[in-house]
Amino acid sequence: MPQTSARDLTTVIRLSAGESNGGVSTETGENELDASEALIYQDGNLVSGSLEALTQHLVPTPDYYPERTYIFAFLLSSRLFIKPHELLEEVCKQCRLQMKLTEDRQDKAAEGRLGSHIVQLISEWTEVFAYDFRDERMLKHLKDITQRCSIINENQRKTVGQIMQTLVRKLSVLDKYEHVLTKINASLTDRLRVLKTNPHAIQKDILNVCNDPVVMAQQLTHIEMERISHIGPEEFVQSFVSKDVAEWDERTLFQDMKKTSNLEAYVEWFNRLSYMVATEICMVRHAASRRPVKKKHRARVIEFFIDVARECFNIGNFNSLMAIIAGLNMSPVARLKKTWSKVDTCKFDVLEHQMDPTSNFSNYRASLMAALHRAAGAHSNRERIVIPFFSLMVKDIYFLNETCSNKLQNGHVRFEKFWQLARQVTSFCTWQQVECPFERHRKVLNYLLTAPVFYEDSLHLVSFDCEGPENHLEKERFKTLKSQLLDQ
Repeated sequence: MPQTSARDLTTVIRLSAGESNGGVSTETGENELDASEALIYQDGNLVSGSLEALTQHLVPTPDYYPERTYIFAFLLSSRLFIKPHELLEEVCKQCRLQMKLTEDRQDKAAEGRLGSHIVQLISEWTEVFAYDFRDERMLKHLKDITQRCSIINENQRKTVGQIMQTLVRKLSVLDKYEHVLTKINASLTDRLRVLKTNPHAIQKDILNVCNDPVVMAQQLTHIEMERISHIGPEEFVQSFVSKDVAEWDERTLFQDMKKTSNLEAYVEWFNRLSYMVATEICMVRHAASRRPVKKKHRARVIEFFIDVARECFNIGNFNSLMAIIAGLNMSPVARLKKTWSKVDTCKFDVLEHQMDPTSNFSNYRASLMAALHRAAGAHSNRERIVIPFFSLMVKDIYFLNETCSNKLQNGHVRFEKFWQLARQVTSFCTWQQVECPFERHRKVLNYLLTAPVFYEDSLHLVSFDCEGPENHLEKERFKTLKSQLLDQ
């Protein structure tokens, strides 16, 4: 795991392998702290420490700057214990103290180095955790400390200006993205209302829009890469906060911690794609002729989605691949036995084997490792694409959080756990940086994002219209759904 060096102002306790807490040696700096406030190292790795010591370890001095791996890991995990605006306030307080100490020594060179280090820390914070600065309190602290740095080191003024411009641009892009999502969701609601009132209102199905599996897989990859690009790393740990910090007021907690919902929007996209696959297959009538769809047409749609899923696998788009497989395995689709009898399922069986959930998705994980190996030696963005099965990634992070507590019995933060968390999230951040190399087809993208989709009961109804209920359970389900429809 990443290592971080000791600071001269922090007590450091190092544990050799196999030593108990009772057999430690202590190295004390000029400002000695109690052992309970120390940073604990084992075999050269930072494994735990008090929140105060960890925060102090983040603060630069004229002759010290924290490692980037530590900055990322601490800023990511610290929000489990302290709100971001409170952390920045404490960091700024300690930075001002460092400025006062340096000023008292009348060392202009040290003042310049300190100002440069503080600006660098702020730059890294705003670059990776930009969404924290949607909070006005964060912006207030940011402006205050950067103005102080500009005063003691005039050479930093240009850098500070660039930091602020970049931050404003990032937040503006997020605002526009959220506005687009709101418009899309409003359009979906309207179209679904029309569809339920008049199923014949649909003018086309997916094969009319695009019948090339390669192009369809590429457009799905466009959507996936755009969605993941807006997810902030902090969103992976926000869901843990309410449980781990029970003493915080819930409403205040939500306002302080929840600045974005990009992760949830991405999960909703996965669900939409799965239900869209099922909806396209179960469409009851041709839009133009209003005649019942023949089974061979539905079989062609199934085979088309199987081919799209295979192309997604080849690209490295595992999230769309799993969403399509989930849609094909939904009950309203899986029950269409007469339709499936006309489908060559060999390719589908291979894909299902690749995404088999047994042994904790061991086959998928092997495929993901192969994609990572390809990306590591890539010479083009096409080869760098890695889009993981997102729900499983979130589950892995959740499992990591649940397997051990965030704090030790002595109150120390269990930082070795957060090294692992940071490593997983860092991989995701790397995948976010890749630009999609494929040509955009606006007509296809628009259809994928705005075509009306049936969910649950409505989907079962159109499925029964495709192939009538066959057994007692299906007949009872159909009868209940029809009754509910009449009641509405």
